[in-house]
Amino acid sequence: MTTTNLTIASFFCPTTVHIGAGAARNLTNILEKFHATRVFIFVDDALKTAPFMRNVENDLKKASIKTSTFTGIEPDPSATTVESAYHLAQAFSPHVLLAVGGGSTIDVAKAVGILLTNGGKIHDYEGIEQFNIPALPLVAVPTTAGTGSEVSGSCVITDDKQNRKMSIRHASLNPARHAILDPEALTTLPAHVAAHAGMDAFVHALESYTSKQANLMTDALNMQALALLSHNLRDFVADRSNRQAGLNMLVGSALTGMAFGQTGLGNVHCMARFIGAKLHLSHGLSNALCLPVVAQFNQSAATKKYAEVARIMQVASRNDTDDVAAQLAVKAITTLCRDVDIPGSLREVGADRESFPGMAADCAQAGYNRWNPRQTTEADFIKLFEAAF
Repeated sequence: MTTTNLTIASFFCPTTVHIGAGAARNLTNILEKFHATRVFIFVDDALKTAPFMRNVENDLKKASIKTSTFTGIEPDPSATTVESAYHLAQAFSPHVLLAVGGGSTIDVAKAVGILLTNGGKIHDYEGIEQFNIPALPLVAVPTTAGTGSEVSGSCVITDDKQNRKMSIRHASLNPARHAILDPEALTTLPAHVAAHAGMDAFVHALESYTSKQANLMTDALNMQALALLSHNLRDFVADRSNRQAGLNMLVGSALTGMAFGQTGLGNVHCMARFIGAKLHLSHGLSNALCLPVVAQFNQSAATKKYAEVARIMQVASRNDTDDVAAQLAVKAITTLCRDVDIPGSLREVGADRESFPGMAADCAQAGYNRWNPRQTTEADFIKLFEAAF
């Protein structure tokens, strides 16, 4: 069951997705589609010497594909990093870009792909559809199950001179051409990174599903994503070598990645933007810290959808009223956070109350009321930060 508004909507996803354990061994066949003999690789530092990456490099070598590799990509990647990678890639003249890593690595690859065909600086393309020449083709192999960057139409780059995040969005020209969802790429992921990334994906699905801009297509994707993520996150965090749990997490992350760029997100992401910047926390952890209080705040404005979330998470039945089921969803969401060792309060990660008014003012100006199901004032945000503290 799903409920959504009847506004005319559209849905689009240009990425071809390859799914399954060992899917990355099909990489050279994918590159053949582009007649690629020169590939510029972006890879997470933690994977440089991992067996998975060695297999990728060996497969490329056997196919006589020349490569150049860029590493050293930081969390919340900077425009300076993008510029450095761009100059190296430009000198190499690749036919295709390959990103093997988490959301930061894939976002840098997207940004470089834009610059290689459009020129200029990445700042020139901040906003929605600020470029119209297709980026250089990108093949993405996510090594975390969280951001959905491989299929989303956005990349986020930090302007390190002004200390602000820039979102570069283009639904048709910014996603990877091909995404390879291979659980073999997840096996070396530390447990806490798996938990934070997985909670990020869960928040994407929940906020996209309950967004004011949701439609029947995005609902279908997000309902399946919520099921895959909530039923597999605990098992995956406990054992990253669990291939089935890993694959389910990757698919859940990608499904909601296809949706949230078209529905927008809500108060969790709004608050997490400023929490993460203030406390220098990962995006996934920042989201997870804000999730329980925002879920409690929003459920009264999206009761039917929260009730459906409870049934998807298997903590409520059709015999429960929507009001009861919606409250059970909030409890289940809070329990999920605790079960994967998310700290129980902002206090535990070093937050201070003095920063709340300023962050609340920033949240109120950020414009998330376009998507969040419940209208939220600056005073409401102060209360939410206090509740999370």
